[in-house]
Amino acid sequence: MNAGEAGLIIIGDEILSGKHQDSHMRYVIDSLKKISWQLSWAQFLSDDHDALVQRFELSLQGNCPVFCFGGIGATPDDCTRQACAQAAGVELVRHPDAVAAIEAQFGQAAYPKRILMSELPAGSRIIPNPVNQVPGFSFVQHHFFPGFPSMAWPMLAWVLAHEYGAELAPVIEYSVKIINTPESELIEIMQAVNLHFPTVKVFSLPHLGGQRYVELGVRSRDIANEAFAELCQRLDAAAIAWETQV
Repeated sequence: MNAGEAGLIIIGDEILSGKHQDSHMRYVIDSLKKISWQLSWAQFLSDDHDALVQRFELSLQGNCPVFCFGGIGATPDDCTRQACAQAAGVELVRHPDAVAAIEAQFGQAAYPKRILMSELPAGSRIIPNPVNQVPGFSFVQHHFFPGFPSMAWPMLAWVLAHEYGAELAPVIEYSVKIINTPESELIEIMQAVNLHFPTVKVFSLPHLGGQRYVELGVRSRDIANEAFAELCQRLDAAAIAWETQV
């Protein structure tokens, strides 16, 4: 996994059934751009305990941040907290800071149900909720938010600022326009550049409307110039005409 990449999990039967439209994905993409990050994968899942356990077992083995929205409430259909704990092989425990926040907000009305939202996978860190004070939580590099955007989005901003405050170098992209060469004839050149610069993203994007052409380019945080120079040299060596993208 490259630096500055993250995963996204959006949880909820109401999203998959079409009762609600997701707005988290676009917001996360835009938020990550501000710190020169990008999504490397995203997945929508139902409120299904076993499916969530399988997903978290896989993503907890990774080394990139994962942002998860939905399913952390106290109702029976909310099983995200439980699934994360099971996937990690830890117990659900009442986090003292979460207990304090919920009690401060609701008093005696926190019991017996609202307090269940303080039961988090052992080792979790809480994420403050500025709207109703019921916190989300972070576990390793997974960050769990409620499904409501009004709560979740300020909490996401808090996580990005407090856990990932150091801004990465921006991603630099260079590309050329290739008009009279099919994409299939560019594969070997792409492979050669990627072999020489394994941390660089080499991409091709066919444009089929109007004038047809292939956009061929590279993306990198540190060596985009060198990779792009080699890409152009290989195009010239193969006698493939190209134009610089404006």
